[in-house]
Amino acid sequence: MTVSYTLKVAEARFGGFSSLLLRWKGSIYKLLYKEFLLFVALYAVLSVIYRLLLTQEQKQVYAQVARYCNHSADLIPLSFVLGFYVTLVVNRWWSQYTSIPLPDQLMCVISASVHGVDQSGRLLRRTLIRYANLASVLVLRSVSTRVLKRFPTMEHVVDAGFMSQEERKKFESLKSDFNKYWVPCVWFTNLAAQARRDGRIRDDIALCLLLEELNKYRAKCSMLFHYDWISIPLVYTQVVTIAVYSFFALSLVGRQFVEREAGTAEPQGTLEPGQGDLDMYVPLTTLLQFFFYAGWLKVAEQIINPFGEDDDDFETNQLIDRNLQVSMLSVDDMYQNLPLAEKDPYWDEEQPHPPYTVATAADSLRPSFLGSTFNLRVCDDPEQSVQVEASPRLAPPAPTPLLSRFLGAGAPSPAISLRNFGRARGAPRTPHLLRFRAEEGVESEDRIDEAGESADAALEA
Repeated sequence: MTVSYTLKVAEARFGGFSSLLLRWKGSIYKLLYKEFLLFVALYAVLSVIYRLLLTQEQKQVYAQVARYCNHSADLIPLSFVLGFYVTLVVNRWWSQYTSIPLPDQLMCVISASVHGVDQSGRLLRRTLIRYANLASVLVLRSVSTRVLKRFPTMEHVVDAGFMSQEERKKFESLKSDFNKYWVPCVWFTNLAAQARRDGRIRDDIALCLLLEELNKYRAKCSMLFHYDWISIPLVYTQVVTIAVYSFFALSLVGRQFVEREAGTAEPQGTLEPGQGDLDMYVPLTTLLQFFFYAGWLKVAEQIINPFGEDDDDFETNQLIDRNLQVSMLSVDDMYQNLPLAEKDPYWDEEQPHPPYTVATAADSLRPSFLGSTFNLRVCDDPEQSVQVEASPRLAPPAPTPLLSRFLGAGAPSPAISLRNFGRARGAPRTPHLLRFRAEEGVESEDRIDEAGESADAALEA
């Protein structure tokens, strides 16, 4: 059963998460306590052997081995490998949940598109939505152990009302080596096409909308099946598992409190297990490290397949019950069963203001959010708001010699000039500059014309 604690963290308060640490169901303690006790027992055995059973020479050799293991454990990139793996598993876990087929959109389209208040119309709508639920049951039987235990054989599916005996015979008569969860979807399409021919579906647009929703529903069934088929590459899971286990195997030896070598001075600020004078008997930091890293791995182990029977796995059986009940209610009892249309209380009001309770009255005094720049103070000078148009016909200015080394020969200069703008829509702030630039442009055009004429005369001579 999924462990939900959303209400407990609805408000941020002092020690808000602390109350969650005392829970057992779905907790890290329940997942990890066996491995934790095994690690503590092995550490205690090695500590007793070192302290009581070894001679002085053997202790020195053991101390050298412990220092080597301690330094070797630091070479394993455990945080990087484990963190990336858990992130991948969590993203996959949520994607699998969003791939669970829900009939909510499909049942609304069936109720709106398939008409008929008689017995045949009711039978048609219920059969269509039952086929959709049957497809989800068949695919969930293939991926969820809980659903498979609930429907171990097709006879159980028939007894549950998702399939008739005649439909079972048709289903089993289809010979295929692959999963046949898609068969009810094909029955759905054929039945919908027959309903269109009989006039139960009044136009092709409604039929197209109905089949589009069915295809979305079938695509989720297919995606769920493929998530079960294509797992995270085994080599990645093996690498992460070996990294965690080898790290703590080295820590069992390397984090022992051993005697320092005779004649060596302890460097300042480097009090490490296996080298310090402090003998605590219980390695608190090492146990915390095991709790964090091994717990991280356990999280990935629990949610890598959320269709099992762990505490936080998906409630697939409840989803099946909910989908069937809600969809049948939508297409049958609620079909054209509408309440009487009445004028709402705000019929004559231009701006409706629904009431607040005393506990929420303060929320009504808050101003509405109109945008992050709504209260931004702009410049009061009207000349700064004059609009100008960029002229694409003028060539960009040549780059400066210094910037051309970095920007390249053909790169434009980032310098801004008023020549890049056309006529202003209003009176410009500095009209003499624009006049100067315009006169300069006329003079340059005259020089170009004179140079062209002299070149033509030289060619004629």
